[in-house]
Amino acid sequence: MNLKLIYIVFFGSVFGCFAQNDSLQNPYFKSYNDNITTSIYYLDTSNSFQIASGTQNSETFLNLTPNRREQIGFNLNYKIIDISLGFAPKFLGGNKGDSKSKHFNFNTRFYYKKWMQSFTYINQKGFYISDDNITAQLPNMRTMKIGGSTSYVLNDKFSFKTLVSQNEWQTKSSGSFIPTFSFYYTNIDLNTLDTPPGDIYVFTLAPSYFYNFVISNRVLIGAGVALGVGINDINGDTSALYQGDFNLKLAYNNDRFFAFASMNATSFAQDDKVSPRLNDNIVTLKLSAGYRFDPPKKVKEVYDKVNQKIGL
Repeated sequence: MNLKLIYIVFFGSVFGCFAQNDSLQNPYFKSYNDNITTSIYYLDTSNSFQIASGTQNSETFLNLTPNRREQIGFNLNYKIIDISLGFAPKFLGGNKGDSKSKHFNFNTRFYYKKWMQSFTYINQKGFYISDDNITAQLPNMRTMKIGGSTSYVLNDKFSFKTLVSQNEWQTKSSGSFIPTFSFYYTNIDLNTLDTPPGDIYVFTLAPSYFYNFVISNRVLIGAGVALGVGINDINGDTSALYQGDFNLKLAYNNDRFFAFASMNATSFAQDDKVSPRLNDNIVTLKLSAGYRFDPPKKVKEVYDKVNQKIGL
């Protein structure tokens, strides 16, 4: 079977019950939290690295890119329940390497009033290394990244959930300044006898601004940019770090059908005075289409009973 199961994720968070409850009365938002939302998607996501060395006039770059990047999948969401099933078929052009290459990616966000907490976990095996002249496989290389960011949305009229999910829709154009603190831990292991694993810690503070531009009742463009600074620690050696984030989403929505294309890019670059230095990039492209429908009466009854028993 040439389809490789990448992930099955089921999670419920108690924080979900607090997620922007005022949006039900806010004329700038429209909530779909009481609907069951189903969608299919195409996802191209990876955590790649770049090794830069040399002087500014004669710098060389080596790119470390994971073999498994592209996925297709299905998502079902109802209130605080989110189930995703994704595969990385070999026929997709971004999936290279042998059958031992792996990719697991998990992302979620929790909301409490104006606070937003993101969580990311990425586990990859199988990379290829390239520069302008060569490309070579590193089939045993592994990386693991875990971390997230804490953000505060200043403007009550701005819906960040419109950018990252389909359970809410911005009905009037609005934007917000959003300060964000990020922390990530990354382990890189080339799995060679002469190269020990490396531990990387990243701490950054990034002011950001996001805006949802409502073109019509059914179409909007959401965008955001962040520029930050912080500290990078690689096996005990610390240096200055610069962060750049870019987010873009084009979405169509009515009460039942929706579709969107989104792109998110996060880059961490060491100070150019460090040589060699390791730059870290997380890039995600997602295409999705879905449908919302009212939950069956029995499903709603069961959910409400469980909800009451566990006190959400």
